[in-house]
Amino acid sequence: MWDSYIRGFRSYLKLERSLSGNSVAAYLSDIDKLVQYYKSINHIPGLNEITTADLKSFLSWLNELGMLASTQARVISGLKAFFTYLILEELITDNPADLIDAPKLSRKLPDTLNIHEINELIDAIDASKPEGMRNKAIIEVLYGCGLRVTELTELKISNLYPQIEFIKVIGKGNKERLVPIGGVALKLLDIYMTQIRVHMKIKKGNEDYIFLNRFGAKLSRISIFNLIKGLAVTIGLKKTISPHTLRHSFATHLIEGGADLRAVQEMLGHSSITTTEIYTHIDRDYLHEVITQFHPRS
Repeated sequence: MWDSYIRGFRSYLKLERSLSGNSVAAYLSDIDKLVQYYKSINHIPGLNEITTADLKSFLSWLNELGMLASTQARVISGLKAFFTYLILEELITDNPADLIDAPKLSRKLPDTLNIHEINELIDAIDASKPEGMRNKAIIEVLYGCGLRVTELTELKISNLYPQIEFIKVIGKGNKERLVPIGGVALKLLDIYMTQIRVHMKIKKGNEDYIFLNRFGAKLSRISIFNLIKGLAVTIGLKKTISPHTLRHSFATHLIEGGADLRAVQEMLGHSSITTTEIYTHIDRDYLHEVITQFHPRS
């Protein structure tokens, strides 16, 4: 059902919108949910036959299945992108998702860690094990640079500039940004790379990736999640945390310390929805000054 259109949508997301593999997969999953709905009612309409009422019934179906409002909002976003693509390709004339509003979301801030809890996580890592120094460096870089988990797994040696204390990060949509990196993170990276990584047998094609697994291949996202979850259990942490918790803690600690919001958003790789024009290029020296002055592990 709609196979050729979905393949075209996938290409559009990759080539024209330059989305990451994870983002593309999320959009396609949204469309697959709509397909599952139509299969559940034994009615497979043509693309031009889909109505706003159909989509509202689909959302009611998702709600009855117990889907969270935040997940429903993400599905609506995917549907709107799909129908926008179909209009661009002149495959449909009207967008049935135009009048669909996302459910209102409660603004619950994710958990953050204080510096004591972050120190506890790092101290819980057994540095005598081969992966110990690597894992310490991972936590320091996640927290010290505010990276997304995929940005960490994709981090390359060629994008590390220790002389000027910056790293080049490839973010969402393959957008590059320079992020300051503090002395503690640089020190642990140097120990890991010169004392551990240098002795590893590296799998072909993975030579430039900084963080490797025991088979010499790039670390997976799930391995970082498991690392964080495992450390939380080890120290008896009651908060629900993930790699993103360290990124959120990075931003929260800087802002609470008085850092300029624009500088923090630049380092996080965020763009403003309403005031995009004010987030222009910020001088590298100023970014470095912000991280040095306000980050507790600078």
